[in-house]
Amino acid sequence: MEQPSAVNKPTLVEIRGWPATISVPQAATALGISKGYLHDLIRRNEAPVKVLPLNGRHRVITASLVRLLEDA
Repeated sequence: MEQPSAVNKPTLVEIRGWPATISVPQAATALGISKGYLHDLIRRNEAPVKVLPLNGRHRVITASLVRLLEDA
């Protein structure tokens, strides 16, 4: 994976309080990767989180992000 961004990563407690779906940039920050890299993973169907296509955009399912981070 790419180097973490300069933005502070949220804690798992904070992420658990997020809405049911979040933006790709927000998920990328939580994962410590760039939004471009996460978009690339989504295009290749290799994203480590569940993604919903909505209105021409992608939304990350927060519960899948929480599960991934809990297992890390």
